[in-house]
Parts: sequence; C-alpha cells; structure tokens
Amino acid sequence: MGRSARIIILEASGSIRTGEASATGVYAMEERSPLDRRAFHAELERVRADFHRLRAEASPTDLRRPTDGTRWTNEQLLFHMLFGYMLVRVLLTLLGVFARLPGVVGRTFARLLDAAARPFHIINYLSSAAGSLYYNHHRMGAKMNRTLAALQQRLDRESTDSLSRGMHYPPRWDPYFQDWMTRADLYRYPTQHYDFHRAQLTLGPTHT
Repeated sequence: MGRSARIIILEASGSIRTGEASATGVYAMEERSPLDRRAFHAELERVRADFHRLRAEASPTDLRRPTDGTRWTNEQLLFHMLFGYMLVRVLLTLLGVFARLPGVVGRTFARLLDAAARPFHIINYLSSAAGSLYYNHHRMGAKMNRTLAALQQRLDRESTDSLSRGMHYPPRWDPYFQDWMTRADLYRYPTQHYDFHRAQLTLGPTHT
C-alpha cells in the first residue's frame, strides 16, 4: 500500500470529516460534528459550579478517603480532574506546532509516546499525588477558575479552520485520546475526563 496521510475536510455545514488519504483516494472517513461554542461555554460553567460545590461540601475526612477504582484519595483525584483542563492548554499549543509539520513527524512522535504508556501511567499517578500538595483543597478552586476562563477566551479566538487542524495522539495514554484528534476534539476532552473521574469520587455520608 502506498504512503498515506490524514486529511481534514471541512463541510459547508461546519461539520468536520477526517480520513486517511492515499494514492488511491480517501478511506477510513469519520464524521465529526462541529464544536458548539455556546454549549462549550455552558459545559465549562457547569463544571465550574460542580467543582466548587464538591470542594465546599467535602470534609477533611472525605478528602483523605480512597476513591473508587483509583489509587488516589479524593483530594488527589479532584486535582487530577482539574489537571485535565490544565493539560489541554498545553496540548492546544503543541497541536499548533505539529499541525504545521509533515504528518510523519507527528505520527512518529505519537507512536513513541504510545510505546511509553506504562511509565506514563506511573508518572501520571505520581504527578497528581504531588500536584495536590500544592493545588490542595484550598487552592484548586481559584486555579480551576483561571484555567476555565483561559480556555473560554482561547476558544473565542479560534477560527473554524483552526478548530479543524489536528495531530496524532497516543491512544494508550487515556481512554478519551484517539489516534487522530482535532483542536475541536481537544476542547471536548477535559470535560469527558472530568465526568469520568467524577464518578470515582467517594465524597459524602454514603461513602463512610
């Protein structure tokens, strides 16, 4: 089979299709819905309110309690949920670099990262355990406010064309990472990550 490259097709409706381009044409086409900016802002406001409520209602005992399905405590997992939004700001910048490079560069980089999935998961655990020592229960609320505001402002500056640009990612690093993700996908990612981990919190009297 000849060399292939991922392409982006922007429909007149605003939806995005991605696929593999080869010498014989396009295959493995995927439909991607456009990013609804108003809905995105509303989702972040939902997350902001929910995060502050979780913090406000959590007792010191709650924060020290182990979570359901992870090795983190509730306080550490709350930071990890915040960290997803912090991380995507870095990933958006990284995408801006790789989207301008030959496809083979990003593809090779993603494969190298994917091969290092095992040490990554160890680092991922330790970094959130350590990060919660600084961005603890008292500090993480303000950090969440600043991070969400920065993402909202950044999205407002994005063009339809910039939202359609993408790069390869290591899918073994996170259940919500895909082999190919556009900038629009990245904006969606941290709330998927937040909602997934929220279900693992063990806060409140029902978990005593």
